[in-house]
Amino acid sequence: MNFDGRSSKEIVSIVAVFSLLVVLVYYPLLGCHFISYDDPFYVTGNNYVKAGLTLDGIIWAFTTFYSYNWHPLTWLSHMFDCQLFGLNPSYHHFSSLFIHIANTLLLFLALRRMSAAPWKSFFVAAFFALHPLNVESVAWVADRKNVLSTFFMIFTIWLYARYAEKPGLVRYIGAWISMALGLLAKPMLVTLPFVLLLLDYWPLCRWKSHTLTKEEVPFQKTRNCHLVIEKIPLFALSAASLCISYISSRDMGFVVSLKSVPPLLRVENALVSYVAYIAKMILPSGLAVFYPFPHAVPSWQFFGATLILICATFMVIWARDRAPYLVVGWLWYLGTLVPVIGLFQQGLWPAFADRFAYIPLIGLFLIVAWGSYDLAVRWRFSKAFVGIVGA
Repeated sequence: MNFDGRSSKEIVSIVAVFSLLVVLVYYPLLGCHFISYDDPFYVTGNNYVKAGLTLDGIIWAFTTFYSYNWHPLTWLSHMFDCQLFGLNPSYHHFSSLFIHIANTLLLFLALRRMSAAPWKSFFVAAFFALHPLNVESVAWVADRKNVLSTFFMIFTIWLYARYAEKPGLVRYIGAWISMALGLLAKPMLVTLPFVLLLLDYWPLCRWKSHTLTKEEVPFQKTRNCHLVIEKIPLFALSAASLCISYISSRDMGFVVSLKSVPPLLRVENALVSYVAYIAKMILPSGLAVFYPFPHAVPSWQFFGATLILICATFMVIWARDRAPYLVVGWLWYLGTLVPVIGLFQQGLWPAFADRFAYIPLIGLFLIVAWGSYDLAVRWRFSKAFVGIVGA
């Protein structure tokens, strides 16, 4: 999608505003230190990482299951920081902050490219950039894997949007490589092929059954079965990553057995956690470093959460034709949380965690941004009023 001069200036201004906002909000982070929770495993107590980028370290990064994960790109990023800055925590925090800013800008540019709606895209990226639930991923050095993998996830979406505009092997390979790099940072991206299928429905509108005509959408429409087939190489990456993750956790002895945490309790906690994340998105209070996994879930919480999720899912599916962003945002939220919702557990697994919401909340932010605009149009609010309320 080409931008005219006015659009380019608008985008440059928005990029500058984002960078300034994020730096102002996160600036105190540069005065923080390492912490004892996992930072010694990833940086301060890891001799391979502290040595910087060495041949032995690079080989170790690609061959180790240390810290019950296989994420060589994450190890390399920490080694790179130590190579440049030693163990000065300010610069390690700055690296994570820089990646978060890049994620914010990429998210805006990707949504702008797919939807041609700069201000709605702006508000989605602003929520992502500044929401308190996302602070943990940025402020915790050991969670570098989260912000780094998210960078490649959003970059994959941007590359995929280019492919959707003009399908071709070179553009597809670019998206495939980007997803592979993201999985090398953290296996959280295993659901990305499903996200791309959702984006095919909206805002790319590539589904053959979509009501919008080709003249209204700049992306190539195609048969629904072809949309699935073209994702097979991406699904193959996800399958390989899942296998490696399971083997690494099993070999390190970090897989939590079904006897220790019964399947029913896992399902009950998962359903309640889905609602808990939404509640903390709306009212981010009582945030903590660790939320202990419960010994039991009260019945009223389980049945209440189940009812809320079923009703919400039914409503967004019912409204999919006139408000497709509802079903896309909702399924994005539900789907991208699956890898960390607690059905499969390793190590000291929490009931839920702020950092787990870093990617899934983007789906809910889509609903808020596009839904608010639709309500404003329906209720005939002025643009100035909507902008003030949004700010």
